[in-house]
Amino acid sequence: MKTKEFIIGNLILGAATDIGPRILKLTVRERPDANLFGAVDLSIDTSDGLWRIYGGHRLWTSPEANPRSYSMDDRPVRIEEKGGVVRIYGNPETQNNVQKEIEIRPAGKDAVEVAHRIRNTGRWTIRLACWALSVMKAGGFAVVPVKAGGEGLLPDRRLSLWPYTDLSDKRLVMEKDFIFLKQDVKSRDPIKIGAMAYPAWTAYWVDGLLFAKQFVQEKGDYPDFGCNVEVYTNSAMLELETVGPLKNLEPGCVAEHIETWTVKEIPSLSPSQKDVEEKILKKGLPG
Repeated sequence: MKTKEFIIGNLILGAATDIGPRILKLTVRERPDANLFGAVDLSIDTSDGLWRIYGGHRLWTSPEANPRSYSMDDRPVRIEEKGGVVRIYGNPETQNNVQKEIEIRPAGKDAVEVAHRIRNTGRWTIRLACWALSVMKAGGFAVVPVKAGGEGLLPDRRLSLWPYTDLSDKRLVMEKDFIFLKQDVKSRDPIKIGAMAYPAWTAYWVDGLLFAKQFVQEKGDYPDFGCNVEVYTNSAMLELETVGPLKNLEPGCVAEHIETWTVKEIPSLSPSQKDVEEKILKKGLPG
């Protein structure tokens, strides 16, 4: 797959040129070959044709539906770079009446801001949420914070489960303020969880690198029983996903969802609250 690489601060990013919009590479300058994103050879049959996941980072519309979500993105895209800002323009999805765009801009030495935009190109209002999905390199684990928001008699946290999710699955680790989901190449069955993450961030650790996504928690209704973070894994990959609120998008209007990506070297990390607090939060990383 052809990519165009960009160096922003201490990060190296590679945008796909012949499909997309996709970001297929993310790493740090010190480890140029240590791609945090995974490449996956999986496909799904749809009424529009064979959709391929490829891997890397992509932008979808939520809620998920076939064929709408699996709209073909296998044609060359336009990429512009100006003033240190990279913009990737997807091709119009004529059947969905949307066009997608991903913008990358500096946000510090080890961070970039990634804006996801979906424009309504049709003639009537459509309801959707921006859905940012990152296919991660196999062998690591995801971190989802679910800290209590306060005290009281009423519930303040929620967890969404998919029909194929088994709560006894050993890849799923639940501690006081965090949910962890491990990627295991030997586990064939898929598992997916969703939550209203608090604080508004999620992360993935693999091979000594931590990839963290921060985002702004907006008011509104969220898809999938109220999720702003979702994590899916099977034997081939793990998807680290954030979701924006559902919006009624009028013709010509744009929905936007922004993630701030930070990549840091953390040589060792276990899926435990103690390690997250000592090796991530105390170093000033998301939280």
